[in-house]
Parts: sequence; C-alpha cells; structure tokens
Amino acid sequence: MNAFDTVVKFFQDSGMFIYPSILIMALGLAVAIERFIFLHRARTDNRRMWDKMLPLLQGGRFDKAQALASEADVAIGKIVTYGIERLKAPHRRDDLDAAMEEGMMEIVPRLEKRTHYLATFANVITLVGLLGTIIGLIKAFTAVSNVNPAEKAELLAASISIAMNNTAFALMVAIPFLLIHAFLQARATEIVDSLEAAKISFLNLTQRMNLKAEVRRAGE
Repeated sequence: MNAFDTVVKFFQDSGMFIYPSILIMALGLAVAIERFIFLHRARTDNRRMWDKMLPLLQGGRFDKAQALASEADVAIGKIVTYGIERLKAPHRRDDLDAAMEEGMMEIVPRLEKRTHYLATFANVITLVGLLGTIIGLIKAFTAVSNVNPAEKAELLAASISIAMNNTAFALMVAIPFLLIHAFLQARATEIVDSLEAAKISFLNLTQRMNLKAEVRRAGE
C-alpha cells in the first residue's frame, strides 16, 4: 500500500468527525499563510523604507522624508509622518513621542490581526478530535453488546480505529498550529520592536537637531 492509499484509508476509517477537523485545518492554514506573507512583506518593506528615510532625516530634509513615506503604505512611514507633522508646531519631546505612539496604536493591531485564531483553532480541533474519539468508543461498546460473538472483534476494531484516528489527526494539526502561532507572534513582536527603535531614533535625532539650533542661536 502506497502513501496515498494509506492516507485515503486513514480518512475513510475516521468517521464523520474528521470532516470538521479538516475544515478547521484548512481555515488555520489559510490564516497562517496569509499572516506569514503579510508579516514577511511588512518586515522587508519597513527595513527598506527606513534605510531610505534615515539619511533624509539625518540631513534635516523632513519634507522629502514625508513625501517618500506618503508614496507607500508602510508602517514605519506612517509613524515618521505622525512625528514630522508634529514637528511643524511648537513641541516637546513628549509631544513627538505621543504623536508617534498614536501611529503605533494604529499599526500594531494590523500586525497582530488574526494570529490568535491559530491558537484557538489548535484548541478547537483538539476538542473535536476528542469528541470523535469518545463517539468512536461509544460506538465500539454499543456494537459489541448487540452482535454475535463472531462479529464483535471486527466491529470493535472498526470503532476503535475511528476513535484513535480522530485523536491522531487532531494532534497532528494542533501541534504545528501552536508552533506556527508562536512563530508568527515572535515575528510580529520583532516588527513592533523595530518600529519602537525607529521611533526612538527619530526622537533622539530631532532632539540633537534642536540642541544644535539652540547652541547656534546662543552663539549669535
């Protein structure tokens, strides 16, 4: 028996409760793939945008940095734009920090969106597998009590196969989902940390520029 036949027989021997588990697995895979692509793109785009904006900010060309940020829907661009807009009015460091934090509050939920579903799917599919196991065992004990002794072994084996297959499939899906959930959470946290680092760099940069401007005015 080849691998394909083994898989087909596995699902055939799993009973009706395998179908909800397959549906949950499909939904979880869709969420995992979409989140991985989104976070990978966000990480790459943020790094590329910051590498372009940093020389402009260091040179005091805030208008060009803002124009560059407006050309693409990138998280780091939105945060820096909030800071640059606040620079145009009288401000303190805390004012800039609050303005950029507002941008962070808009962006972070987008990075963490739907990732928590994977942990939920892992828990639900485990419970569905357990339910399939219990139903299989109930069928096993019901079957052996109502048939001829010659048929008991066959019916018992079939019912126990349903029970064990549901448990096995649920665990085979739930364990990877939990690992993927942890990986995506770590990736989202990494992106948030990089945005926080960029925000602090912007704040320190503008503070140094303000100090230099004050020194020049004092020297005049």
